[in-house]
Amino acid sequence: MGKLYYGSAGEPIQVSDRLLAHLKFVATTKLRRQESFALNILHPTSEDAGRTTLWIQPAIPLRFVFSSAEPETLDRELIKQLAEDANTTGGMTLDARETARPLNAVPAAA
Repeated sequence: MGKLYYGSAGEPIQVSDRLLAHLKFVATTKLRRQESFALNILHPTSEDAGRTTLWIQPAIPLRFVFSSAEPETLDRELIKQLAEDANTTGGMTLDARETARPLNAVPAAA
């Protein structure tokens, strides 16, 4: 399992290395363009049920830690899906219980 550190939070968010690699690709592309986005993460089964939403923006430190030294093979379709979701009002949603499948974006309540 990989770890995502965001801002000054001491506790990382646990995400599979495969999913974390795809998130890293999309996030660094967007942040390089100075684009912010919402990131929703459904908690893994090892934690209490629920979800966490982060506002990802260039001014806040972001660190990706992988459990494997070998880089993951990236799936173009998954990258495309994550990038499209990140461009929506609801943002990108990752299921930390899954190894590589993002959830479809759910529209925010009006």
